[in-house]
Parts: sequence; C-alpha cells; structure tokens
Amino acid sequence: MVVRRRAAPPTPWSRNLAEPKIDETAYVHSFSNIIGDVRVGSNVLIAPGTSIRADEGFPFYIGDNSNIQDGVVVHGLEKGRVVGDDAQSYSAWIGKNSCITHMALIHGPVYVGDNCFIGFRSTVFNARVGKGCIVMMHALIQDVEVPPGRYIPSGAVITNQQQADRLPEVQEEDRAFAHHVVEINEALRAGYRCAEDPSCILPLRNEVEAGNGASQRPTGNGKSQKTEVDYQSLVGNMSLSADIVEQVRSLLGQGFKISLEHADKRRFRAKSWLTGSSFTGRPNQVLAELEDHLADYAGEYVRLVGVDPNAKRRVLEEIIQRPGENGSNGASPHGRQAQAAPSKAPASSGRRRSSQAAATAGLSAETVEQVRSLLSQGYKIGTEHASPRRFRTKSWLTCPQIESTSESAVFAELENCLSDHAGEYVRLIGIDPNAKRRVLETIIQRPNGENPAQSNGSKISSSGASRSASRSSQPKGQSGASSTGTSGLSPEAVQEIRSLLRQGYTISAEHADQRRYRAKSWRTCPGIDGTSESQVVAQLEDVLAEYPGEYIRLIGVDPNAKRRVSETIIQRPNGQSSVTQTTVSGKKTQTATAPRRQASSNGKVNTQLDSEVVEQVRSLLRQGYSIGTEHADKRRFRAKSWQPCSPIDAGNEQEVFQHLEGCLQEHSGEYVRLLGIDSQAKRRVLEQIIQRP
Repeated sequence: MVVRRRAAPPTPWSRNLAEPKIDETAYVHSFSNIIGDVRVGSNVLIAPGTSIRADEGFPFYIGDNSNIQDGVVVHGLEKGRVVGDDAQSYSAWIGKNSCITHMALIHGPVYVGDNCFIGFRSTVFNARVGKGCIVMMHALIQDVEVPPGRYIPSGAVITNQQQADRLPEVQEEDRAFAHHVVEINEALRAGYRCAEDPSCILPLRNEVEAGNGASQRPTGNGKSQKTEVDYQSLVGNMSLSADIVEQVRSLLGQGFKISLEHADKRRFRAKSWLTGSSFTGRPNQVLAELEDHLADYAGEYVRLVGVDPNAKRRVLEEIIQRPGENGSNGASPHGRQAQAAPSKAPASSGRRRSSQAAATAGLSAETVEQVRSLLSQGYKIGTEHASPRRFRTKSWLTCPQIESTSESAVFAELENCLSDHAGEYVRLIGIDPNAKRRVLETIIQRPNGENPAQSNGSKISSSGASRSASRSSQPKGQSGASSTGTSGLSPEAVQEIRSLLRQGYTISAEHADQRRYRAKSWRTCPGIDGTSESQVVAQLEDVLAEYPGEYIRLIGVDPNAKRRVSETIIQRPNGQSSVTQTTVSGKKTQTATAPRRQASSNGKVNTQLDSEVVEQVRSLLRQGYSIGTEHADKRRFRAKSWQPCSPIDAGNEQEVFQHLEGCLQEHSGEYVRLLGIDSQAKRRVLEQIIQRP
C-alpha cells in the first residue's frame, strides 16, 4: 500500500522534521496527503483526495474509528492551540468515532469531540465542537464553543456564542445516523485493505467466478491465514443483504443481544420455532457467524431476534430467510418467491377469499378495491417498505415483485408483506408493464398499526385511473374541495389555495418536526403536482395525514420568476390545522385573517396607517394600479434583498388597508415598503418604505 506521508518542512517557526504516526490498523489511501506531526488512531479511514497538513500549526490528532472522507482539508494556523482530551496541546483535535464528511474544512486551532458528524462542505475554524454534535451541510462554525450534543442545521452560520448556546439538542435519530456512517466507513476501510491484499481479494474473486454464493474461508497457515479470516469477516459477508447488516449493527449498537430461531414449513405454520444460536462480539464478527448459521438452516425459515438483556424482552423478530430463496442464504431479507406465499396462508387457503375475508385478514376494503382495479387494468402489483427513518428520507426498500395476477395470491402476498414489516411503512405500487412506469403509489400500512390506503406522491396515469382507484371509496361527485368541511384543511387554507391558483402560481408544501421548526430546517413534502383546486386540496389532505404532529406549511411559487410568493403554516403539532400563522423566510408572523374593521358610519375608513400612506394607496387604486408589499430585515436591507409579503388581490380600499396593517404587524422590527404595480405593463410605478425598524 503506497501512502503519501512526508516530514514537516523546516520553517522559521519550526525545525522539527516530524513525521506522521499512523496506527497499523488505519487505512490511508494512496491519493491522500499527510504531512508533519499527525497522530492517527486505530481503525481510522483516510479517504482519497484528503489533505492533512501539520506543516504550519501542529500537532494534529485523529481518534480511533473516525473517518476523514474524500476532499477533506485539515490545516492549522501557526499560532493558537486547543487542549485535547489527553490534556496536551494540539493545533487540531478530532475525537473518536467522528465523521468528517466530503469536502469539509477543519482549520486549527480547532477541537472536534468524540462522536461528532461534520457535514459536506462545512467549515470549522477557531472553534470547539463538543462531544456528540451533528453539523449538517454547508455550515460555518467560527470563534465559538458549541456545547455537547447540539444540532447545527444546513447552511447555518454560527459566529457568536449566543447563537451557539441557542442551538437545539441532537435527537436520537441523528445519533443513529452518525453511528451508521461510522460503521459504513469501517466497512470501507476493511474493503480498501482487502482490495490491496492479494491473499484477501483472490478468494473472493474465485467465489464470484465459480458462482458459489456460500461463504468459503481460504485455508492457510501463519499470519496469512489470520489476515484472510479477518478481512473475510469484515468484508466477505456479501450474501447478507444491506438491510440485514444494518439491522444487526443497529441492534448491537444499542446494546441488544442477537439470536436466531428456525422452523421447517410445518413448524412455521404452527408457529413453533426452534431456538438457534446466539451471538456476541463486534458487528463484523457477528455478521460472519450469522452467514454460517444461515447455511446450516438451508431450506428452513430463519428469523432474527433482538433481545433487550436489561428488560428481558424481545425488541425485534424479523424473518431473514425463507425456503425456496436462491441459495437460502438470506440474500433477500424479506424476500420470497410468489409460490412461497401459500405457506403463510391458513390451511383453508385453497378456497378463493372474498373481499370481506381479505379485508379482515389485514387488508382494508379500500386496498382490496385498489388491487382489483389495478389488476383489471392489466397492471402489476409491487410493494415497498421503509422504517420511520428511511420514510423521512424517502429511502424506500423494494420488496420482491409479485408475479401472480390472481387476486387471492396477490392478497396473500400483501398480507405476508404487512406481517413481515410490522412497525414499518408499507406502500402499494401499481406498475404499467408496457410503459415500464408506476401508475400508483399508496401507503397501506403505518408504524402505528393503521393501514389506510392514502396516496403519497401518487404517480398517476393521464387517464386518472389510479387516482380514481385510490379514491373509489368516496361518494360519487365528492371532490377534494367540496369535502374540506370534514377534511384537515381549514376554509382559510382552501381560500389561500384558490387565490394562488387564480394568479397562476404553483403549490408545494414543506414539513418540520418541532426541532426542525425551531432550527428553520424545513423538508419538502412530495406529491403536490396538481393544477386544479380539487387535486391540490386532495394532495394536501394526504400530506396532513402523512405528517401528523408536525408543522406543515403551504408554499406559493411563481413559476416564471422562480421564487416564493407565499409561505403559510396550515398545520401545527397541537392538531390545529387552520391558517393561524404565515411564515416568510422562517419568521413567525400573524396572518391578516383577524376580524376586519368595518367602515365607520360617516363613510371614512378606519385604519391605523399613516395618512400619507393612506393617500398614496388611494391614489394608486384610482389609477388602476395593483398594490403589493415587500419586507427585509437589516441584513437583507443592506444587501437590497427584499422579500415579497403575501399577495394583495383586493381592489377595495378597506381590504387593502387591512392587508397592509397585517403586513406591518407581521414584520414588526423590519423594513416594509409599499409597491405600486402596473398590471398591464408588468412594471412597478412606486416603491416607498412605509416602516423602519
């Protein structure tokens, strides 16, 4: 293995020609560059294209099990040091089990604690990042000390201590994600080492060429044999699916124990499982032993059991092998061929099940109707599943395709899928085999045990058949708009949608849990692609159902200018779904839906606006111009980067004044300016600031 590591150059501030000290278990790619007094711990991965130069500031420390990914730069200033966990002075300290991801810049003096995650292209300079912090992409952390366990959202600029102290706490799902990245890079480290060692890679190539799916350990003696076994246990478990590997690593990482149970077909039908082996040790060792035992139980059902040793209870039961799979080695953890489905059906499965029987067996009546509709149109059926974490990242896993076109066989396969993935999201896929595209995506199971067939980002054929199938249970003639009286959308939200569509704007939506809401880190909701009011309302209702307990905001987008014209929160975690607040650039603001003032009896308008502004508005309206508003905080004002307020589509003076008052109230503490717009010439005739901070 060629490694570029050079002594530090002699400089006016240092004549110490120190060289890197790299643990023998670490992997340093030949396309990386390490210079000077750099101390690299055990099981560290230094990926291609990294530059770690302790030639100005030094020394550097990289802790055990950490990974420095492609394109990372670690450097330090001549002056300035931090105190590491060993009480020594360092220019740059990176703790244990930390991830410095692609293109990040770590510039000393800097301290990054244990179990930290530094996202793509983020910069940490002259700062301390406490233990267990998660820094997302394109963030800047400078001249501050970030307390342990804090979450820094993408694009954040943290340059004063007050900002750092107000950062939200890291959630358990974020820790699990960072831990998963560490494990992935541990496997990459082992893979790189194996690829450069002929004694490791040749047996793997021979297995592939021979088409032997079973794991074969090369024999030998002495040190060579130990190296082969180590690499094979780390990298060679390729017949286990990524899903099984992730599940095992997750269980072990949480301190749970792993064991297996097995059953032949008769015992499987009787639910009489036999206890198999239990496993302890490092994840890679456990995975190697798992693969061996799956081969021992070829032709049987095998399920993975996770046990909480403290509570003395099971936390997971998942079938990872079924009879009839290729090699029966668990290559498809939830997989099975279509002919295996009857083995899980009741003894009386020979008779054709009715719609009612199918519904009571785990499928809702709406799902049964959807499947029948798809099959009658010649479409194929498929399924996908996702854990709550994968669901949030829209990273679905494909289940084996259902080849059968018989209703009863398809229903049996769907029930098996729901049973295998209890506690996960499962969605039904309708596939057009001729056009090779999806015509329907409908969630039929949720982790809370519900199985409503609600469309989420449905991809619909031009004929609309899929939409009609997914909504076949609605009374005839009932559209999404007309059903809003009983839907999750408030009348104000429907009115906002109607107003935006009339102006030619498109609609989208975003969601955020309470932590992301505080950090202003919204996520885009999929599937809002309708052009009619009823379609958009129906799709938004699906979004509200998809994310209960989260904030949902409605986005109005100008497709020509490619900018947002409206951001309105339509759901909150307390269950409130009326349009109670509007957000523009993430700032909380009250909407102009408060009770409107009535005109006084003498015909004058009641308003708190300045008389000059009132006269200006009246003059613009008399000339047939439209009224608009824009706002900017002090930073945006200096940069002349104004943002539009909600559109004013009223022609009545009183309504315009109420909109203006609402805008001023919404953006108190900011600059607000009045716009006069010539709708015919599509140009502005007036820009006048009517409020200053």
